[in-house]
Amino acid sequence: MSGLINYGSCSVLWMGLAPKLRDLLGHRRDPYLRAITAVLALASLCFLLGAPPTVGVINEVSHVPNLAAPLTYANITAYSASSLVLVVYWQGGPRVHRTARRWTLGYAAVIVAIGILFALGDASTERRSDFDTYYATTPFIREMIVLYLVAHLTAVTVTGVRSLRWARAVTGRLRVGLVTLGVGTMTGAGYSVCKLVAVAARWSGRDWSLLSTDLSPGFAGIGAFLTVIGVLLPLLGRRLTHWYDSWRTYRRLRPLEQELADLNVRRSLRMPRPLSPGLWLTWRETNIHNGLKALEPHLDHDLFDRVYAHESRQADGSRRAGTAALAVTVATAVRSERAGRPAFASRMDDLPLQLQVVKDVTDLVHVADALADSASTSSAASASFAASASVAASASVAACASASLEQARAPSDTLPPRPGVEGGSEA
Repeated sequence: MSGLINYGSCSVLWMGLAPKLRDLLGHRRDPYLRAITAVLALASLCFLLGAPPTVGVINEVSHVPNLAAPLTYANITAYSASSLVLVVYWQGGPRVHRTARRWTLGYAAVIVAIGILFALGDASTERRSDFDTYYATTPFIREMIVLYLVAHLTAVTVTGVRSLRWARAVTGRLRVGLVTLGVGTMTGAGYSVCKLVAVAARWSGRDWSLLSTDLSPGFAGIGAFLTVIGVLLPLLGRRLTHWYDSWRTYRRLRPLEQELADLNVRRSLRMPRPLSPGLWLTWRETNIHNGLKALEPHLDHDLFDRVYAHESRQADGSRRAGTAALAVTVATAVRSERAGRPAFASRMDDLPLQLQVVKDVTDLVHVADALADSASTSSAASASFAASASVAASASVAACASASLEQARAPSDTLPPRPGVEGGSEA
């Protein structure tokens, strides 16, 4: 075997390990994080040490024929133990530390036994790819081979069964991750089964080395890929959901930012867009808050009250009425400020609470959605409100504004808390 499967599997595992190493530096005492890191690191070393080119380098540098074999077997055993400990910590319970300690000590004893058996046996002929079947009948070496294979098979079977059993009791990303982890470890069991069958065949005088040299690495590679996906899916899924929600919120806030863009530019309040996409949502929120702060003197609280009262009679809740009233009031204030009309500075202390503190990103998204859906008519409605002096005219314009914003209203219970806001219309 050229080692391609080994090195490919090692690379996959290192891609999963890289982000966890950074987390481990900041949370060294977290046993769960240590277990995840150990699983990924030891699994990658298993494939690295088991590749025939690596075996040759180790044997040549150490001047000990087949020294790579016990090193690889010890690493596989340590990986088996870390997989069991990971599931134990993942599932938790009152005796989690005691159970994890027992598995760790048990497999530590297996690792010591592997070293002792290798030292007692005679493996003077270097075998890079078929060590298991070649030395299947050699005293002490035979026991070492069977010991590590049985230890590995036991660990992956227990890990797979516990993962799949626990998956039935949970939901969401955790369930998907547990199922994937269970399937991955059970697939990895094919590695031990193939080698055990090949070794047993050697005891009976048959040569089934292909099971050990060609078939077993495939099971190990597929199992490693599924294992890393299963371990990382619950963690990465949470981050991906956060990023997706933040991006949707960023896109939905665009109409409100554009409404305030001219004001921010004229007053030098607009901040330059950061290079990191992870900061774009904060950048857009900051621009919106800067614009709303500068727009405060031009917010007409009488206009807000009239639209809010009218919308409250039409809407099912005050949240949707407030959204429609805010959208009309902000749009009117933008045009009033641009036209140079007098501000309402003398009545700033009497502004409604919704106009004094519009800080929650959910409220901003509601207003942005209303502006996006009412862009074609909100300008005329706002101008009518600003020019109206009589109560009858104001009521008529409020009805017009209500009609233009009718489709923009979204139920408040469909919006989750920040940093991401799901549902609603896309900008």
